Amino acid sequence: MTASRVLVLNSGSSSVKYQLLDMADRSRLAVGLVERIGEEASRLVHEPLTGPAAAGGKRERVGPIADHEAALKAVAAELSADGTGLDSPELAAVGHRVVHGGTRFTRPTVIDDEVLAEIRNLIPLAPLHNPANVTGIEVARSLRADIPQVAVFDTAFHSTMPEYVARYAIDARVADAYSVRRYGFHGTSHAYVSRATAALLGKPVEDVNVIVLHLGNGASASAVRGGVCVETSMGMTPLEGLVMGTRSGDLDPAVVFHLARVGGLSVDEIDSLLNKKSGLLGMCGDNDMREVLRRAGEGDEAARLAFATYVHRLKKYIGAYSAVLGRVDAVAFTAGVGENAHQVREAALEGLAELGLALDLEANAARSPQPRLVSAEYARVAVAVVPTDEELEIATQAYALVTE
Repeated sequence: MTASRVLVLNSGSSSVKYQLLDMADRSRLAVGLVERIGEEASRLVHEPLTGPAAAGGKRERVGPIADHEAALKAVAAELSADGTGLDSPELAAVGHRVVHGGTRFTRPTVIDDEVLAEIRNLIPLAPLHNPANVTGIEVARSLRADIPQVAVFDTAFHSTMPEYVARYAIDARVADAYSVRRYGFHGTSHAYVSRATAALLGKPVEDVNVIVLHLGNGASASAVRGGVCVETSMGMTPLEGLVMGTRSGDLDPAVVFHLARVGGLSVDEIDSLLNKKSGLLGMCGDNDMREVLRRAGEGDEAARLAFATYVHRLKKYIGAYSAVLGRVDAVAFTAGVGENAHQVREAALEGLAELGLALDLEANAARSPQPRLVSAEYARVAVAVVPTDEELEIATQAYALVTE
């Protein structure tokens, strides 16, 4: 029996998201979530998708789950109940989402003690994410030390950016001493969507230039030439770039000095303000685009202004990345807002006919879970809506590595 299954783990500070996939046919066997880890009301939701267990539908239990080790053992128990447990000989690898790979990790990597130590060393670059990623890896290794554990890095897809794109124009010695450069994030999504867009156009990925707009609560844009990232909007951290649900996006750095000197805010307070209390939330009090659109439709001026600012930033990046690429074959929208908010797509592309962009308004407004083109027939540049699949991308990369 050939081992073809990959368990994908995305470990957060108080949660674990997981999917079990069979790479023989790229099917999902189970999906689930453990949240509120460390609380009395921890919650585990598990859904088997194939076999006899699928007939029972979702299983949910609420109760204390002390830590990530207890969480992953609970996940293992749920999978075992389906007959797809971690002890299965069909399990080929465990794929871990790791947010920051720095400059060292530019491709999926089998995790050993040295790799794990280096991921720990990168914690200062991703203090909210890498510690939880490390914990998930440590626990998974303890449960199945005999199979490959593979780290797939959010930053890796963007490591192909030219050095003049990745560099900030600050003192080079300072930048090098403190690893200050642009890394980019959401890389697994941008990789998946850029390839899926090429497939939708019926062309080899090497022949397609695409602007990918990953619009969720976090949002980022990338310019991808022939399957290779040449520019992305997020920088050293996920704060740079587009307006997001709670993040400011692009900001004059002197605002930070002003808030400290004049406003008396501490570094931690400014960090919290820009990452957790800005963006749509800061401008109008809601970070859910559905609510922003509802309020704007009812004439709420704060929501209208927030939406206009959000869309304006999108237009700027579409125009900038059109210049970077020179030739654009497609603009692809993905993630929660990109896939579902047709008003955002329409507003972002309005007035960009000179760039070859035009929507079929009826196709754009229609809802569908499938990848699709929503551009007008006469448009020079295709507009695609492509549901992202980061778990499949992680599983694909992990499985390819362990079967080489």
